[in-house]
Amino acid sequence: MAAFAAWLGWGQHYDVQPDGTSTGPYEAWQVIGLVLTLLVPVYWAASRRYVAGAVLGTTAGLTIAAYFDWSDDSTGQFMVGVGMVMMGSLAVTASATTVIASVRRPLSPQAGNEP
Repeated sequence: MAAFAAWLGWGQHYDVQPDGTSTGPYEAWQVIGLVLTLLVPVYWAASRRYVAGAVLGTTAGLTIAAYFDWSDDSTGQFMVGVGMVMMGSLAVTASATTVIASVRRPLSPQAGNEP
C-alpha cells in the first residue's frame, strides 16, 4: 500500500489533448516505478519460497490501496478498476513468484558442509 501511495498517490489529474481525448491520471513512468519497486520484495519472498505471502500480500496491498484511492469516484465504476487491479496483480505475482521460486537455487541449510 505504501508503494502504491508513493508512486500513484499524487498528481492524479487527467490531461486533455488538443483533439479532445484525455489521458491519465497516471503517467507510464509512475506505473513502471511501482512495478519495479514491488519486484524487490516479491523476489525476496519468492526466492525464500514464501510464495503465498508474496502473491497474497502484494495482491491485497494493491487492491486495498486502489479501493481507498479510487472510492471517491462518483460514477461507482471504480470497483471495475479495483477488480482489474486485483485480478491482474494476482496473475502477475503468481506467475513471477512461480518462475522465481523454480529458478532460484535452494539455500543450503548449513554453509560450508558441502562435500
